[in-house]
Amino acid sequence: MGETPGSHRQGPVTSEQGPAGRGPAGPGGALVARPGKLGLPAAVALVVGNIVGTGVFLLPSSLAAYGTVSILSMGVVTIGAIALAVVFGRLGARVPASGGPYAYAKDAFGEFSGFWNAWSFWLTSWIGNAAMAVVWVNYVNYFLGWTSLGGQLALALVALWIPALINLSGVKNIGWFALVTAVLKFIPLVFVAVVGLFFIDGANFGGFNVTGGSWPAALSTAGALTLFIYSGVESATIVAEKVTDPVRNIGRASVYGVLICAAMYMLSTFAVFGTVPHERLVDSTAPFADAINTMFGGGVGGGVMAACAIVSGIGAINGWTMLVAEMPLAAARDGMFPKVFASENRRGAPAFGIVLGAALTSLVAVYNYFGTGSGFNQILLIATFTTVIPYFFSACAQLFWLVTGARRVSGARLGRDLAITTLAILFAFWMTYGAGMEAIFIGFLMMLVGIPVYIWVKAKRGEYGPRGEVPASPATPPS
Repeated sequence: MGETPGSHRQGPVTSEQGPAGRGPAGPGGALVARPGKLGLPAAVALVVGNIVGTGVFLLPSSLAAYGTVSILSMGVVTIGAIALAVVFGRLGARVPASGGPYAYAKDAFGEFSGFWNAWSFWLTSWIGNAAMAVVWVNYVNYFLGWTSLGGQLALALVALWIPALINLSGVKNIGWFALVTAVLKFIPLVFVAVVGLFFIDGANFGGFNVTGGSWPAALSTAGALTLFIYSGVESATIVAEKVTDPVRNIGRASVYGVLICAAMYMLSTFAVFGTVPHERLVDSTAPFADAINTMFGGGVGGGVMAACAIVSGIGAINGWTMLVAEMPLAAARDGMFPKVFASENRRGAPAFGIVLGAALTSLVAVYNYFGTGSGFNQILLIATFTTVIPYFFSACAQLFWLVTGARRVSGARLGRDLAITTLAILFAFWMTYGAGMEAIFIGFLMMLVGIPVYIWVKAKRGEYGPRGEVPASPATPPS
């Protein structure tokens, strides 16, 4: 896997190199055995739970501002997300090691690329959790109505540290919590998606393009909003060691998870568009609640959907809390992160990574409530940028192995894989563009901070020079 100090480049790790469920290469290339504890249903639930956070509950009103062209944009983006999920499945079968994008970049391009992807994803995990906690607080306040900044911050900290405690209790509890919250969050959403189809009125749909500009521009802008809702497609790859039979189940969990979310996104958005009049939907702060109230009358929809969003948000934060520790855990085992990230408690949980991630996320939450007025938007877009970098590298890693012939794929299979991989690369590139220039600039600066960390880790390992060799001292000239 990539260049290792003092050794030649080794061949790629494949499923033939060890039984399913084995971990990444340890010192000397030996595979580290770690039993999987997440079956396929739990792995799918983890993917779904991480993709479906709280943003879906506001998505229809955001897209309504562009017209029904946004439904087309959602379809285009969904195709890209599915392509990315297929690529992750291919890579997960080829490199069944925890760390996902980190392991793939390191395997294809060397250890520094692997480190940078791990660093980028680590930033994503704890920054993005703060954004989800802020939205979660808004839904909790539907019932509590806490208006003080201190009270809202306290609720955000509850949203961050309850999942942290669940993660510290072990992977079985994480999987159970992910499965339960995934089911609970889907009940009302599927209800709107299916039952709402019987209440659709064609007069409620707005025009195809209501922006006043060209429809391709509207398609692109609406797509930029839709791009963000598929973050989390890589979740199963990050915890590959904890997935039962990762060679088979990582790909299945990734693709099944995206397909489930895509079906729910498309159907529910279409149903809301057709049940809530367009002029009211554009200004709605609770589009799913408005849809339920339109279908059945009364005001029960708001409470039902607020409760659904609360369950959805805490489930997503739980899943991402797991990822915020698992990525540096995998990197630390390879000597790419400080050793302390590889430490685990008695229940097999990476305790240091979980606690540090929750602490850093808490600081970001403090910044949101007591910093600048635009703090939330900045947090969200920066997290989007740092998410996409590992996506792009992963898709490029798959392209690298295809075009170099390392996978020995030919004929129609090669053409199909190349087409899917190219689509995934374009999708990741588009997501990067959609984050905006300010987020790209700030996110890139945060990624640069990781380079001194990489140097420090290398020095702690006693490695110097490009291949980890200590340069010889210059000969002392004769006197």
